[in-house]
Amino acid sequence: MRKGINQWCFPKGTPLEKIFETSSQAGFDEVELNLYAPGGVGLTMDTSEEEARAIGRLAQHYGLTLSTLSSELLGQYPLSSPEPEVRELGVKAMLKQIEIAVWLGMDTILVVPGRVNDQVAYEQCYERSRTELSKLLPALEAGNIHMGIENVWNKFMWSPLEMAKYIDDFGSPLVCAYFDVGNTLLFGLPQQWIRILGHRIRKVHVKDFKSAVGNGNGFVPLLAGDVDWKEVRLALNEIGYNDVLTAELTAYASAPDQLVFDTARHIGVIMGDKPH
Repeated sequence: MRKGINQWCFPKGTPLEKIFETSSQAGFDEVELNLYAPGGVGLTMDTSEEEARAIGRLAQHYGLTLSTLSSELLGQYPLSSPEPEVRELGVKAMLKQIEIAVWLGMDTILVVPGRVNDQVAYEQCYERSRTELSKLLPALEAGNIHMGIENVWNKFMWSPLEMAKYIDDFGSPLVCAYFDVGNTLLFGLPQQWIRILGHRIRKVHVKDFKSAVGNGNGFVPLLAGDVDWKEVRLALNEIGYNDVLTAELTAYASAPDQLVFDTARHIGVIMGDKPH
């Protein structure tokens, strides 16, 4: 397995060269970039092919791979929205993710399918998100890009059995799971999710969580929470997962670069390295 870190692990506004340099120095193999609205740092809805390829070359200069692309825009334009115009903007953002992924030789885009709330019933989230995501299949097939659906705190897909069915019903090998270890801990055990999702898991996010806190403040640095990382590693080995483990954490308030170096070592321990 390889070590990855998401752009969100750095303070907002951190230049890409700083992100790449620090990640490389810390021993990461990959950086997961995010798609932003125009004006964001790095890849945005306005990024041209030339600009994207320049970012790819910069990552290569620091010995880093770019294989996945996340996005902040589906938070603004959820595919479950009751407003067709909002859903259309979400699809447009994902098409941009696919376009950039093709330009940079990435293999997977991350997707949050929707959110259940007072305005969106569970079954509406299910049907609307499936309808909108299905529109992306031709672009995914044309670019040979995988769409990794992530389990998040969106009051949706509470179980790995439902997530497996949701993915399988697309009938495409390009629709897969982007499994987040820490996000399951409040209502399940990640090792069980891993074994049930099995071959569907294309990429993995790693974060840790203290269940007793029970809210967003419970997310903590790797190895500091309640995830049984030995069992997680065993489960990943059982399903034959040998891709990247990408950290998705909040930067330290003081000495934010230290999070990057600490996290690289922590992922090594998760992979089975001896602590040092």
